[in-house]
Amino acid sequence: MTTHSATLAIDEAVHARREAGHDVLHLGFGEAGVPVAPGLAEVLADAHLRNGYGPVAGSSQARAAAAGWFTRRGLPTEPGQILFAPGSKPLLFALLAAIGGDVVLPCPSWVSYAAQAALLGRRVVSVPIPAEAGGIPDPEPLEQALRQAGADGARPGVLVLTVPDNPTGTVAPAEQVEAVCAVAERHGLAVISDEIYAELGHRGTVCSPVQHLGERTVVTTGLSKSLALGGWRIGFARTPAGRWGRHLQQELTGVASEIWSSLAAPMQAVAARALSDPPEVTAHIAAARRLHARLATEVHTRLLSAGAQCRPPQAGFYLYPDFAPAREVLRAQGITTGTDLATALLDRHDIATLPGSAFGEPDTALTLRLATSLLYGATPRQRHMALTAEEPQALPWIAPALTRLSAALVELTADRHHHPHR
Repeated sequence: MTTHSATLAIDEAVHARREAGHDVLHLGFGEAGVPVAPGLAEVLADAHLRNGYGPVAGSSQARAAAAGWFTRRGLPTEPGQILFAPGSKPLLFALLAAIGGDVVLPCPSWVSYAAQAALLGRRVVSVPIPAEAGGIPDPEPLEQALRQAGADGARPGVLVLTVPDNPTGTVAPAEQVEAVCAVAERHGLAVISDEIYAELGHRGTVCSPVQHLGERTVVTTGLSKSLALGGWRIGFARTPAGRWGRHLQQELTGVASEIWSSLAAPMQAVAARALSDPPEVTAHIAAARRLHARLATEVHTRLLSAGAQCRPPQAGFYLYPDFAPAREVLRAQGITTGTDLATALLDRHDIATLPGSAFGEPDTALTLRLATSLLYGATPRQRHMALTAEEPQALPWIAPALTRLSAALVELTADRHHHPHR
């Protein structure tokens, strides 16, 4: 039986809880939380008469814009290397189908990779992430896991990396990315580099695996995170130049032709505009990047104050705290798993999060993923004010939410039975 995606399930649960009269603080869903960038709604409206099917891979204008977008970011690209889809999620599934072989994943990793592998009947080889950052496996355990997988009869074919990472909100260091790519090359793996958060690095550029294994790395991305257009469903992939890449582009186009036909024509018009990097769009992304960094850093400070361990946020709007230091205090309250912890936050405090088990960790891990982006506001006006505020954490709808989160965390982790002189 295929279960509901954990991220979508928590979002629907929160909506149901709100309809029942609860005031829920929603930290469980990775929606980017900012308004639509200037100029894009007008492009969408102007394209509303484009109701015909287009080329499977995308219009010539959209593919040229995407190729230029990659090229300006230091990755020379031809339009023939681009394929559009209704979001990057179907692209990831199509790539796993087209490339073949079992799927190697960092742990923790985004909820859908393992689920998609299961839908395709592929084994998952899970490898822990290094201490510095998520999104990539630790290179030495990766080497060992691949050898063991081969001995166990698995056929690893594709390594999925997420740079920057969801769920940890971190950016893998360049030397780690290089080391992981070297292992992948030795074992003949293809690499899918999910770079949907690449525009949202808090401190500038991000090292892509394509810089180290260019002929075997496919990049997937989209406009759901950088431009908060998740509901518009605009994703695209860049396949490598060279023989393998050309063959993969043909395979991918074939899969796409049987599943989604093409990205909706009006959305291709939006993509062509947004990916040409007009100044109002790049300014909007820069403002979103600042807002994400400010709020994620603010929540990170509060997590540390409550006794959690947590990697500092480096990109996007996620945090991945570990409450292992409070394990005994939590156990005294009947909380022994990440699911227990998420349930306690929701039932006792109306705060929605996701447990680490949704991202491949054992349920005994007292980890949560928090998304800070739905703190920005409930209306377009509030979200616009958050985007432009010098001190967004002080806004009258954000500050109380932060205070409420801190109070809930402290209440859960405070040792009320601690006797220092015992």
